[in-house]
Amino acid sequence: MEQIRTENKMGTMKVPRLLFSTSLPIIISMIVQAMYNIVDSIFVAIYDPVAGTGAMTAAFPVQNFMIAVSVGLAVGTNALLSRSLGEKNFDKANVIAGHGFFLNICGYLLFLIFGLFLTGPFVASQVHPSSLTYTYGVEYISIISVFSLGVFIQVVTERLLQATGKSFYSMLTQAGGAIANIILDPIFIFGFGPIPSMGVAGAAIATVIGQFFAALLGIFFNIKFNKEITIRLKNLIPKWKLVKEILEISIPAVFMQAIGSVMTYSMNKILIAFSEDAMNVFGLYFKLQSFVFMPVFGLTNGMVPIVSYNYGAKYKSRVFETVKYSFAASICYMTLGFIVFQLIPVELLGIFNATDSMLEVGVPALRIISISFILASIGIICSSSCQALGKSVYSLIVSIGRQLVALIPCAFLLSLTGQVNNVWWAFPIAEGVSIILAVLFLIRATKRAFGKNNEFIAE
Repeated sequence: MEQIRTENKMGTMKVPRLLFSTSLPIIISMIVQAMYNIVDSIFVAIYDPVAGTGAMTAAFPVQNFMIAVSVGLAVGTNALLSRSLGEKNFDKANVIAGHGFFLNICGYLLFLIFGLFLTGPFVASQVHPSSLTYTYGVEYISIISVFSLGVFIQVVTERLLQATGKSFYSMLTQAGGAIANIILDPIFIFGFGPIPSMGVAGAAIATVIGQFFAALLGIFFNIKFNKEITIRLKNLIPKWKLVKEILEISIPAVFMQAIGSVMTYSMNKILIAFSEDAMNVFGLYFKLQSFVFMPVFGLTNGMVPIVSYNYGAKYKSRVFETVKYSFAASICYMTLGFIVFQLIPVELLGIFNATDSMLEVGVPALRIISISFILASIGIICSSSCQALGKSVYSLIVSIGRQLVALIPCAFLLSLTGQVNNVWWAFPIAEGVSIILAVLFLIRATKRAFGKNNEFIAE
């Protein structure tokens, strides 16, 4: 019989209520994040629906990679932190928190170098260097890269709050940055009072100001309300054994998410061969699908620390229960997203001032790609569960299988038919491949964590 637990709610609260209360603030903040990404693109599309949208699409791989590095480093920090708290090793938890800041600052330095020296060649590899799209793209990427420290600090402070179940403050952090960005976007893009119109560069400036504001909020909330973790400057001094432990989880997570950058870059290259409209539609799809995927990622961000904590505390039944409820919620939400994309694709693209030629390409694109949503919901939960159980490499293999082994080669082969609509079928095909891998790896991860005879597999 289990002894009475006087500990963090991660190990005591009923799982459905815990998952809901932990995930909901993150989901809300991610919906706000998705909304501000869309608002960003809406204002840019008003400024210039073709070149502006093209610049944002060309910039997306960089933005995605930036998030991949920051979130991936935070995943390793968060997983070890939650496990240490579950084991009641509070001193180690404090050191891990400090190392999370150290690693994210290192991540920022990589993008500082990229922003100073490599933005021109990167954009030129996707669009013609003499085009207005190229000019806008270089301006936007240079600004968001050189001043990306804000997003790195924002992400690590959010994850520290999530690791201790304080998702409400994580929500406030992200929402604060998003709202600041939304307010500043039209001011810097179109000009207001003494502030001149800066176009696409103004959108980038609004973005980085919002990120720095969110970073300051995250630091404040951790110092003021996160009493289970004490942030000390001395803990930023690296202990290389601990750095290695964090990176063993983080590097697969970084690569797993960074694969998305390789995928979007490759798809841009494939689609620009058809037309700039095709590439722009792909960029708009990614803005729209964030409303579908972000809440599911919010769910997994709430799920992972719960699973990690209870795995560390050896509460097996709570681990399995958390995963099961996550499956149910994810499938329901992604099904809703599929229905919306099927019914109103014209209205969705119309949000971005889409031209008639973009609608001609975009309507079938949204309907075909959205077929993959339900399959993706299962794969996302399987991969996140493997991460929480310390098997991030499984998630990495699934992502490689889906995006590099299946999606890009399939999209390229389908592009040889000369019909852009055929290219979109690569998405549901790739998800079909990945779901098989994801389920097999989750079964393997649970067997390794809890032995062969566990109730999750039996059920």
